[in-house]
Amino acid sequence: MSDPVPTDTANTGWTPPAYADPTRFTEQAVTVGTGPFAVPGTVSLPARRTPAPAVVLLGGGGPFDRDGTAGPNKPLKDLAWGLAGRGIAVLRFDKPTFAHPEFAAASDLTMTGEYVPYAVDAVEQLADRPEVDADRVFLLGHSMGGKVAPRVAASVPTVAGLVIMAGDTEPMHHAAVRVVTYLAGTVPDQVPASAVETIARQAALVDGPDLTPQTPAGDLPFGLPAPYWLELRDFDPVEEAAALDQPMLIVQGGRDYQVTVADDLARWRSGLADRSGVDFAVFEADDHMFFSGTGPSLPDDYLLPQHVDPEVVDHVADWIDRAQPR
Repeated sequence: MSDPVPTDTANTGWTPPAYADPTRFTEQAVTVGTGPFAVPGTVSLPARRTPAPAVVLLGGGGPFDRDGTAGPNKPLKDLAWGLAGRGIAVLRFDKPTFAHPEFAAASDLTMTGEYVPYAVDAVEQLADRPEVDADRVFLLGHSMGGKVAPRVAASVPTVAGLVIMAGDTEPMHHAAVRVVTYLAGTVPDQVPASAVETIARQAALVDGPDLTPQTPAGDLPFGLPAPYWLELRDFDPVEEAAALDQPMLIVQGGRDYQVTVADDLARWRSGLADRSGVDFAVFEADDHMFFSGTGPSLPDDYLLPQHVDPEVVDHVADWIDRAQPR
């Protein structure tokens, strides 16, 4: 499911969360990937812990920068700074769909192409750094980044473990119908009833026998090309996760209307029930971005200046410190 619409990284008004202490880490610029579609990134290195465990951050669906910038908020930067202050190295990078508009517009775009080569390179870069414990490089994926994390781990078996935050398991085109229906009922001034009919028609095309690589992107959800949907409709992140042997932490916000306890977390729990080394954590007050609040979560909430729940940052950091790579 696509996340809140990303915005330009400049002049967002972001200020560091109270739990981020920039005196406890340094940052360096890096390049992730190779060739004309390489992307810029940032590595955050703890000042007082060497070699440190490390994580690669994988952002959600959409053309996001390395910080996950949406309005005044930068949730991935919150996570990076919070974890680095806790002694965990972090590498985050711009998605190629953000850094290269021509990449985003390609007719053969797929989820795997959008994420996996970059994530694999980021893991390998961290493992090669003397400041990092090469045996303790983890993946942390949010939303679609969490969905694809098991495929990344299968592609680079040296990954020590996975943190999946609001990772969707319901087929994305089905989730889109559910989310648009929810929005049409809660913010009808922003999402008219006709939008439900449109997304339902597009989702039916994804499910049907007439979807081919040549199906126009304009006929499909979010304007993503047919190869994207041909891959996604057959992709089961829970099945791929169950085939791995690394430890996993599945984190969910209780107020999340995009990736939900009932529709997505239940699938993680069921599909990984027979696997050891899987932990779950639900933060009842948190929405899809892990911003805390009360009442039903609404799209405009994402544009209010706020930060990732400090309890989430602490829980993830503690889990990484405790996790025992296989």
